[in-house]
Amino acid sequence: MRAEKLERMAYRLLSDPALFSRFVVGRPLRSYQLEPARAILESVLSRRGDTISVMMARQAGKNELSAQIEAYLLNLHQHEGGQIVKAAPTYVPQCLTSRIRLENALENPLNHGRWRSDRGAIRLGRARCQFLSAEPGANVVGATASIALEVDEAQDVDPEKHDRDFAPMAASTNATRVYYGTAWQSDDLLQRVKEENERLALADGRVRHFEYPWWVIAEWNEDYGRYVEGERARLGEDHPLFKTQYRLVPLGGEAGFLSTQQRELIRGDHPRLHRPDDEAVYVAGVDLAGPDEEAADELLRRARPRKDSTVVTIARVVPTQVAESIVEPRVEVVEHCWWTGRGHQAQYEGLLATLRDVWGCRRVVVDASGIGAGVAAFLRNALGEVVEPFVFTAEAKSRLGFGLLAAVNGGRFKMYREPESSEDGAAAEFWREAALCRYAIRRGQQLNFWVAESEGHDDFVVSAALCAWAAHGATAAPAGALVQRPLDYADGRY
Repeated sequence: MRAEKLERMAYRLLSDPALFSRFVVGRPLRSYQLEPARAILESVLSRRGDTISVMMARQAGKNELSAQIEAYLLNLHQHEGGQIVKAAPTYVPQCLTSRIRLENALENPLNHGRWRSDRGAIRLGRARCQFLSAEPGANVVGATASIALEVDEAQDVDPEKHDRDFAPMAASTNATRVYYGTAWQSDDLLQRVKEENERLALADGRVRHFEYPWWVIAEWNEDYGRYVEGERARLGEDHPLFKTQYRLVPLGGEAGFLSTQQRELIRGDHPRLHRPDDEAVYVAGVDLAGPDEEAADELLRRARPRKDSTVVTIARVVPTQVAESIVEPRVEVVEHCWWTGRGHQAQYEGLLATLRDVWGCRRVVVDASGIGAGVAAFLRNALGEVVEPFVFTAEAKSRLGFGLLAAVNGGRFKMYREPESSEDGAAAEFWREAALCRYAIRRGQQLNFWVAESEGHDDFVVSAALCAWAAHGATAAPAGALVQRPLDYADGRY
């Protein structure tokens, strides 16, 4: 009798994902999660074979939703068998994280001790969930998604890899396909699925795309709303990461790195300085160039495109409270030094005099890539931990660009006030490069920025970005201020 009662209870709890979520898993899904959950499960159980897309703002519970759907389907198919295939852009950490979330969802009174790990998959009875990397070189041919095919962070999955290796996994069984993620590019895999789903909805009225930007989540979680509002104050409404991960607005292709509006935000009302104020804190960003022994400085600068230059951006740093409990540095550029065609020994001497003897910089971030590594090492030896060598990789330059955009959008990066035709032409060159600099978005949420080789160089923009990077950690926060800690959803609370 007890066994029959438990079976009836289990059948009842598996009749609706809301009951399963609350009374089995013990982490109730919210209404914005239950809406796509019901659509996905209806498609799977009716064998309709829909393609469903789910876009949720970052940290809104997308991964918890996916794990609970997987646990639900494993329970329903544990006797008859079948397989869910879960793909992600990388195996470590993304597939591994998804496995851990599913294991946590299965550690419940109904399933405890009954599920097991099975050669990279999770098995419950005869049903299993297989986790596969969607990296371009991953060998995944041969798997069959007889229950469902899921693609996590679909905006970062190569469309060609998906079409060739993953889409066929659901073809023979007409399995439901589910694509999760946030916005990124206007032509990525998730955006492609979204647009097709919206087209189909116009034809038959059936919703296949579910989208929940940050303000929808904030209605259910005030702490989340406060956190995102702080991110908006820190990054700016139009920062690429805020637009894509919280507003769910995709980015276009190649475009201007600093728009006209952003360049206006940069214009400050403070004067250019040649000597420091006694009480101020100064930092520097140094973009290094190679030597050219044929000529120096003005002679080389007359050429268009001119030779690459070493550019030093000196800034005054003021801690600024941008939102409740969030302090960010305000970066006020007060001086530029630039040398074109000088040998490394002369550059080293000039840098040491400028950074140590004149400005007494609290922190210096210096380009340590390629030929710059030697000069960066000399500076590190001379100035100690004040100097941070910065080695450029695609990922590092992306972080650098995002950091500069955050400071600019937040009104925390300001250029000194000076006629562009005065003194050594540094101001004019800065504004010229700022107008010419372009950016493009790569998969993996990476950003690249540059000035076309035919038009010159990006050394003033790169130096400015290194200077903004240097500003972090250069000063202590004001008394009573706290640096906000991001919300932690790893423990299953969201």
